[in-house]
Amino acid sequence: MFEAITRLFNRPDAVQDNHEPKLAVAALLVHLAAVDGQMKDEERNAIKGALQDQYDLDEASVEKLVREAALRDAEAVDFYRFTQGITQLPMDDRIEIVRMMWMVVFSDKKNHELEDNMVWRIAELIGVSSRDRTILRNQIGKSEKA
Repeated sequence: MFEAITRLFNRPDAVQDNHEPKLAVAALLVHLAAVDGQMKDEERNAIKGALQDQYDLDEASVEKLVREAALRDAEAVDFYRFTQGITQLPMDDRIEIVRMMWMVVFSDKKNHELEDNMVWRIAELIGVSSRDRTILRNQIGKSEKA
């Protein structure tokens, strides 16, 4: 039994998530897009566009990243596995992640309460202030409605 517990906590994928923030970010974006029950094409395109822009990825690389992120998200029981490594990033990068999340939320011209709640929770977990989160929500929400 002790060996099983040790294997659980020493799994290589947990370590990989810490050292691969773009996979963690992609998993959070995938979860966010589906949190209201379905992932719309607009949300899927917003995820791909945000990841391509942020990490300078080509189409094939972003497709692979989103597939891997969906698998990781399906295995996850909470957000901690994704957010723990992100907290080590510079604040500007963490704020950019919250901006990317709002881009996904507003890509379908709606802000579902579950999406809003998830962005709030992730922002708190990665140390982005309520003020910054709210400013970004207002900026992105206005630009997506225009």
